[in-house]
Amino acid sequence: MAAMSAAQITNVASMSEIAKLISIDSVRCHVQAPSRKRVLQMISELVSEPSNNADTLFDGLMARERLGSTGLGDGVAIPHCRSKSSLMRAAFISLEKPIDYESSDGEPVDLLFVLVVPESEQKAHLTALAELAEVFSNSRNRSTLRACRSNDALLEAMQSALNTVTSGTHRA
Repeated sequence: MAAMSAAQITNVASMSEIAKLISIDSVRCHVQAPSRKRVLQMISELVSEPSNNADTLFDGLMARERLGSTGLGDGVAIPHCRSKSSLMRAAFISLEKPIDYESSDGEPVDLLFVLVVPESEQKAHLTALAELAEVFSNSRNRSTLRACRSNDALLEAMQSALNTVTSGTHRA
């Protein structure tokens, strides 16, 4: 699982840095999950580490969801939470079938990008969230990601979308 050092966290302002947070180990294509709770459990297992077990991460993600759904609309959610880790971690999942996520537009979610942020980090995750929202606001990006049929293809498509938005060449 790719992770960034504390020194690198302050430099997550570019999409290429966000793209570096995900790897083949942190991407899952067409996952079967019957509910938001179950997908957050799977995500927690995916981004867990010795200093941050899956149960602790799940509790953090659920606590954040209780404050308000992280569903952005258009079938996309960006669940996120703080952790005791010194590293920012991320994962990206597409679901086999969309699930109810209490998104503001009422649409079910099938694309989830998760961020786990160190408690001490104050700014980089806000930049990352804003930039991810920009990636997912592009209908072509969402369509391309949904068309992927393997973890490799999903990783490549997500990194391409992140890098394209960074270069400013693909806004819609």
